[in-house]
Amino acid sequence: MPNRSTDELFQLVKSLEKAEKRNFKLFAKRNTTGPDLKIIQLFDALDKMDAYDESLLLKKNKGIQKRQLSNLKSHLYRQILASLRRLKDENNIELELHEFMDNARILYNKGLYLQSLKVLDRIKEFARENNQVTFCLQALIFEKKIEALYITRSLENRAESLAREVDELDDRLVMIGKLSNLALQLYGWYIRMGHARDEKDVKAVNDFFEKNLPKDASNYKGFYERLYYYQSYCWYGFILQDLLMYYRYCQKWVDLFEQEQFMKRVDSQMYIKGMHNLLNAHFMLRNYDKFNIALHQFENFYRSKEANSNDNNRIQTFIYLYTGKINKHFLEGSFSQGLKLVPHIEEKLAEYELKLDRHRVLVFYYKIACLYFGSGDNEKTIDYLNRIINWKVDLRTDLQCYSRLLHLIAHYELGNYDILESLIKSVYRFMAKMQNLSVVEEEIFRFLRKSFHLDKKQVRPAFAALKEKLQKYQDNPLESRSYMYLDIISWLESKIRNLPVQDIIREKFQNSSQGRFKTKKVS
Repeated sequence: MPNRSTDELFQLVKSLEKAEKRNFKLFAKRNTTGPDLKIIQLFDALDKMDAYDESLLLKKNKGIQKRQLSNLKSHLYRQILASLRRLKDENNIELELHEFMDNARILYNKGLYLQSLKVLDRIKEFARENNQVTFCLQALIFEKKIEALYITRSLENRAESLAREVDELDDRLVMIGKLSNLALQLYGWYIRMGHARDEKDVKAVNDFFEKNLPKDASNYKGFYERLYYYQSYCWYGFILQDLLMYYRYCQKWVDLFEQEQFMKRVDSQMYIKGMHNLLNAHFMLRNYDKFNIALHQFENFYRSKEANSNDNNRIQTFIYLYTGKINKHFLEGSFSQGLKLVPHIEEKLAEYELKLDRHRVLVFYYKIACLYFGSGDNEKTIDYLNRIINWKVDLRTDLQCYSRLLHLIAHYELGNYDILESLIKSVYRFMAKMQNLSVVEEEIFRFLRKSFHLDKKQVRPAFAALKEKLQKYQDNPLESRSYMYLDIISWLESKIRNLPVQDIIREKFQNSSQGRFKTKKVS
């Protein structure tokens, strides 16, 4: 049976909501010809399937012949898109601008040049109001064409004015292109490689950033110029593990949307991504109070009209809100309580299966594994880590490496000493091959190898010695990723004090909370 995700028509049908399916049926039945009736039959057959199976489809629908299927599928695909296009989406500025542009072209083709110019003026005004630079430029280029071919007498000195406007927008678009390219390439680096692993990585990222950041980028004040400028610095700081830089530019990213509130509706996805990164920055810096404020703000957005206006927004807000909720339990040390989120997350992962990228699924599996590990359920930890380990290694090598390291520690906790020696060798080889071994990980491997030969009296002092060694590296940026993925110090403390990991983290959280309260009281 083919993979359900490989058939594009099946994906499209399964993505439709009830209202969209009803709209399609009405749209398709407007002409009750043979092909349209057959595409409705095909639509219903696909809608009833849980997974795409062509042979089963043909077997259950005798009216559809195999030689017709390819053409019917293409016809159905186009008809569904056409029906969706007719559904008015008031939140989609781009679709509205496309409709205006279509109207301007229709009027132009009818020879109604002045009417077409009026529509183009409306497009430019609407595009400027909503920071849609490309549409504004399209309208100007079309206007230039009309003015060059026909004597419209629309305005005096229009040629000079149009040329000046086009030059200005060209300049802005070039800058937006350069900055968006830089932001995307840095994000691509992170998805492939994770954080900078050594001085060689640091130099490569620094050189790339300095070479590709336009010198005058900070002088541009347009919305998207500033957005991509902040994004570039955000990913730059994140890759280098300069968490203060990461936080500052995440905050600027979100503040941009707070300054122009309507842009949350125009470009919801960028706002959602910005809020996720701001939450992530607070989490990594342990800014618990600010993290809570941002999480509350994001949860309010999760229930908003903008967040539920389309599938993209719904899925992304779910991913990032529940990532934030899990991180809140990590900060508080309330791992067992956090496990209550898992059934809902699993349900949503299944519901959004066709639309979720693997990277997001892997991150959820790792975070759920950490919840189980923190709560002391090492077997469930291993179950979730196996889902990551058994996945093809083609992205987020850092996540693959730390999944294997946590997998190894979970087996150590379970006392599976008969397989530990071979596991240690296997994980060490994997991480070395991926060039992912830091000093911290080298020390962990060294300790685990020695632990087989220690008697009970020697184990606790050995844990204490390892903790003392690792604490020296906590402030080293190139080693900090080890502490981001796995709170190794708290695990060592749990072994030294013979307490569950979550009790150690909860105690640290409560102590830090008391410190924050005293500071506020004094001030």
